[in-house]
Amino acid sequence: MRPDELEKYSSAITLSDMEIFVFPDLMYSLVLANIMSPIIWQWRELDCFKKLDGKDSYKKLMRLKQFIMDEYDFNLDLETWGLTNRNTELARFSKFIAPEEIAKSNALFGYEGDKYYFDVDIRKHFGLDKYNSDIMPYWKTETVEAMDAFRYKQGYKSGAGECVSLSALYAAAAFIVCGIPLSDIYMILTPLHSQNFIDINDGVLTNNRRLVTKTMWFNGTAITDKAQRALRNENITIIAHACGYIHCIYKDATIDKEVYQKFTRLLKDYLTEKMSLLTLANFLRCNSKYQPYFQFCCEGCRGGAKFAKAEVLFHYEHGTSLRVADDTFEKLIQEISDQEVLSSRLTDRMCCQQLIKFCEYENLDVRRKDDRPAIKEYLEPYVPCVDEFLKDLTDFLHTEPKLPIAQKDYLQSSLIEVTPEMNRSDIIDYLSSIRDKNVTADLAFYAFRDMYRCDWSPFIKAAVQRNPVSLEMTKGKSTDEVYQWLSAMPNESIYDECRLAQPDEVANYGRGDGLEKAFLMANILTKTEPRSDIKIQISNNIVTVSNEKQYQFDSQKNLKKQILIKADDSIEIRE
Repeated sequence: MRPDELEKYSSAITLSDMEIFVFPDLMYSLVLANIMSPIIWQWRELDCFKKLDGKDSYKKLMRLKQFIMDEYDFNLDLETWGLTNRNTELARFSKFIAPEEIAKSNALFGYEGDKYYFDVDIRKHFGLDKYNSDIMPYWKTETVEAMDAFRYKQGYKSGAGECVSLSALYAAAAFIVCGIPLSDIYMILTPLHSQNFIDINDGVLTNNRRLVTKTMWFNGTAITDKAQRALRNENITIIAHACGYIHCIYKDATIDKEVYQKFTRLLKDYLTEKMSLLTLANFLRCNSKYQPYFQFCCEGCRGGAKFAKAEVLFHYEHGTSLRVADDTFEKLIQEISDQEVLSSRLTDRMCCQQLIKFCEYENLDVRRKDDRPAIKEYLEPYVPCVDEFLKDLTDFLHTEPKLPIAQKDYLQSSLIEVTPEMNRSDIIDYLSSIRDKNVTADLAFYAFRDMYRCDWSPFIKAAVQRNPVSLEMTKGKSTDEVYQWLSAMPNESIYDECRLAQPDEVANYGRGDGLEKAFLMANILTKTEPRSDIKIQISNNIVTVSNEKQYQFDSQKNLKKQILIKADDSIEIRE
C-alpha cells in the first residue's frame, strides 16, 4: 500500500473519532462490519424479536430500543482506549487536512462549540477539560464484538460503547433485526456526538441508547432537551449513507446529490412542528419562566368549566403519566386540589386555548416573521417579555440544522445494494465482490478484522503504533513478566474465526487468542527494545515472537504468516 492508503486502512482498524473525521468513509465501513458480524444476526433468534415476526419495522425498532438499553451502557470514559498527544495526531493527518480546519471542527483538537457549550461547560461534562494541554484521549469507536466484550472489563456488567459505536450498532441492527433498508438510514456526526436519522413514520433519531420520535422531540421534557443538544448547538460535520458521505470541510462528496437533498428535507420536516395547544403546553413545560403568564382552561370538564395556572398544572404532572393538553388532561385537572382549581378565567393571564383559537382564526403562524407582530399585539397585555417569548417559542417549534453546505463536487459513486431479504452469507459475498469498486466496502473488511481477506500491514501498523493501553498496563514489567501475564489470560478471542483483536482490546478485556497476545507482546517489545527487529512466526496453532528472546503462544486462528517488524518501523510480511 502507498503511505496514504496505509494510514487510511490502518485507521479502519483503530477507528478513533479523529480518524473517522479525517477519513469519513470509515463511518459506514463500521456499519458494514457490524452487519457482517454474526452477533446481531443472532439477535433475530431471541424470543423478544421472534414474537414480532410479521409485525412492522416500527414496532421492531421500538423493541430494539429496549433491547439496546438493557444490554449496553453508554461509556463516556475517555481513557478506555488510552492517550495520545495533539502534535503527533496533527502531524499524522497534516497531509490530508489542514490542522486549523481540524481544530475548528473536532472536539479533541480545540473545538468547544458555540456559546451554549461555554455556558454549560460542556468540555468539563465530557471530561475534555483534563486534556487542555498536548495530551488527549484516543476516543476510539468499538465494533459490536468490542462493545459486547465490555462485560469482561472491571466495573462493567453489560456491553458498552460511546456514541459513535452506538450509532453504528443501531444502524446495523435496524437493518438486520427490523428490516429497515440501509437507504432509509442516515448517519449524522457532529464534533461531540453521533446519531442516526431513520426515515420511518415521521422520522426517528437514535440518540446513544435511546430513540427520539418526532412527537418526543417536541414533548418539552428534560431528557428530550438533552437529546436535542447536538442538533441545536453543533455544526454537522459528516452525513454518511449507503451511497456515500458529505463532509463539512472536503469539497468532494460521494453521497448522491438527490439523496442528500431528500435527507435535508426529511430532517428539516422532523425538526419543525406547527403550534397547537399540545406544542404550546410542551414549550411551557421546558420554559418555566413563562408559565406565570398563562393559564389552561378545561371548558368541557365534568361539573363545568375549570381553569388552572400553568405552573400549578406542571407541578402536578411530576411523578404521574398525566400531561397538560393531551388526552389525559381532564384526569390531571381532577388531581388538583380544590383550592387551586378555579371556576372562572384569570383576567391577568393569557388562556392557552384562547391563544391557539386566535392564531387559527387569523391564520397566523409564529414561525412566519410577518405574522409575529399580530401575535405580539395579542400577547402584550399578558406577557411582559413578549419578544423573547416569541423568539423562544419559534426556536422550540423549529430547529435549523447546521448541515454541510450542498455546494460540493459530487463524485460518481454506487449505492451499496444489500437488502433486508439477504442473509449474512449473501451480504458478505456481495460486499467482497464490490471491494475493487467501492472503497467503503473494502474498508469494511478491515473494520471487520478479517485477516483471511485483508492485507496484514494496516493491522500490524495499528497494533504497534496506536495501542497505548497495553503499554500503560505493562509499565514497569519486564518482558518475561509481560509474557507471564499474557500466558495467564484465558486463551479466547472476542472475535470469531480468522478475525483478530488489537493489543488494547486484549489488555482491556483480559483475554485473547495466542496470535492476538503475540501482537500485544510485539507492541511492548517495539517500545522497550526499539533498536531490535521483531519476528512473528505464525504456523497454524503455534505463534512465536522473537528478538533476543523467544516467546511462544498457542493459537486457534489457523493462520500462517511470517512478519518482520524492523527497528526503522518498516514491516515485511511473507506467506
